[in-house]
Amino acid sequence: MVKEDSKNDDKFMEKIVSFAKRRGFIFQSSEIYGGINSIYDYGPLGMLLKNNLKKAWFKEMIQLNDNVVGLDSGILMHPKIWEASGHIAGFSDPLVDCKSCKKRFRADHLLEASGLKPDFRPKEFKKHNLKCPECDGELTDVREFNLMFKTFMGAVEDSTSEIYMRPETAQGIYVNFQNVSNSMRLKIPFGIAQIGKAFRNEITPGNFTFRMREFEQMEMQFFVNPKEASKWFKYWQEKRMGWYLGLGLDKKKLKLREHKKDELAHYAAQAIDIEYEFPFQDRELEGIHNRTNFDLKQHEKYSKQAMAYTDLETKEKYIPYVIETSGGCDRATLAFLIDAYTEVDARSGDSESKHETEVVLKLDKRLAPIKIAILPLSKKLDKEVRVIYNMLKTKYICEYDVTGSIGKRYRRQDEIGTPYCLTFDFESVEDKKVTVRDRDTMNQDRISIQELNDYFREKFD
Repeated sequence: MVKEDSKNDDKFMEKIVSFAKRRGFIFQSSEIYGGINSIYDYGPLGMLLKNNLKKAWFKEMIQLNDNVVGLDSGILMHPKIWEASGHIAGFSDPLVDCKSCKKRFRADHLLEASGLKPDFRPKEFKKHNLKCPECDGELTDVREFNLMFKTFMGAVEDSTSEIYMRPETAQGIYVNFQNVSNSMRLKIPFGIAQIGKAFRNEITPGNFTFRMREFEQMEMQFFVNPKEASKWFKYWQEKRMGWYLGLGLDKKKLKLREHKKDELAHYAAQAIDIEYEFPFQDRELEGIHNRTNFDLKQHEKYSKQAMAYTDLETKEKYIPYVIETSGGCDRATLAFLIDAYTEVDARSGDSESKHETEVVLKLDKRLAPIKIAILPLSKKLDKEVRVIYNMLKTKYICEYDVTGSIGKRYRRQDEIGTPYCLTFDFESVEDKKVTVRDRDTMNQDRISIQELNDYFREKFD
């Protein structure tokens, strides 16, 4: 197996990037034109993995909660929204340039790398006399760099037609608070959840799909009575950690990190991150925040529309507090990919076709891109096997593979995380049974073709 220590270095990350491309999970966007920095395309298997992750999130957050509903808000919204939220005035990162090599860096990241408190106020930053980490050159003064992508709506490109690509999905929920509450007859506490794209013009993106300029968020805003905010903050902290553990992330690599007072965003009364031990560093998978009623009050102020809620039983009237769960879909996909990647001693095929090591992607069955591989022992059996394949593919994502020795085909499926391989041999023609091999245990069951639907229903349910 891959030693845990070896998962914490640059070489392992290079191995993951290479594996993701070779097996059709993730490709560099626009690669034939030299690529575009920090934009990635999900290949056939990556798309399935990511979609399965989103389905698991949707089930956990919406389907299993009676008081959480879904939303799909627009990427382009009224510019006034970003003025109200503070993004136009304050959504920026501290930027410095090297005067020699011209490379750009985030000032707070340079301070952190030097073991210093990430206080990036210009005067404070200059006191440390930091140099360029690439060439040891002199750095410019700190300046603020707004992270929002700007475009234009309409036929004329001027200041009156400026509009922004949303940097987060949360604001689409806040501005629909009353619409959703009234149309769905919801009583507080209740949540509104959505998965959607967001865009940030990051100064220093990197670490593969961890930090991108175009990414997908999984967010839920839970509206509560201000008196109960602390209770719900703890509740969602535990629930969200439980979700990652339940889908198989290594408990030893997950931790909670509470934000100190001087780290809190201007809108937050409390914040805690769920961090995962990536090969490059412990980094945030998801944040749980008590955002108070800052956002709703701001939108009430700028839109002149009431955002107050009245409890019909107690007659109490208030602007709700918001407990936010904000996760990165791409970050989570990467974490599950890294966590599942396992190298084992050769175990498939005859002695001539075995390798020294094999890769097994030990994904949870719910996340596995391909659920069942259908493997006829010979091309001569194609007609009979196609009947089984056509039956199973109506319920599961299946792959039909007839190329190469059975050992090589097992290895290919292990490498992409397929939980079960179904083999149809010449004996199957007579006894109407097939062999089903388990990816992790390598146990093999001989199952009647008539019982396959019940067999797999039990395995996947």
